[in-house]
Amino acid sequence: MATVELRFSALPEHVRTARLVAAAVARRAGVDEAVLDEVRLAVGEACTRAVGLHQTGGIAAPVKVALIEDEKQFSIEVGDEAPHAVPGDRVPGSGPDADAETEEDEMGLAVISGLVDDVEVSAGEHGGLIRMTWPTTPVTATLS
Repeated sequence: MATVELRFSALPEHVRTARLVAAAVARRAGVDEAVLDEVRLAVGEACTRAVGLHQTGGIAAPVKVALIEDEKQFSIEVGDEAPHAVPGDRVPGSGPDADAETEEDEMGLAVISGLVDDVEVSAGEHGGLIRMTWPTTPVTATLS
């Protein structure tokens, strides 16, 4: 299992770099060319979400991205360190701003779910993780 790890400051300008690295590693891992745009978009959405959570929460820790190449699949994990409330819980003192942030967060997760067939989202008081997985086809070497 080969893994590439990327950590970046929670700044929007670094999301593009994460997207480019993810697409390059996905291509090398054997993800179908027709799916690479979906990989880019999903990683961009997940990283933008993590950056927003870090900025809103005043978290200085970097956003973490792991690109994992297994024998028959390629996975990308985007992690944040923002505390997440359990769905359905109301935070005391929350108002329209909190509702708007929750709605935006849910919209981002819906976009990711629409782009990726195999998505796992986990969240807790110490952060969250989005794991996205795509099948791969063996890359055959061509001899010249």
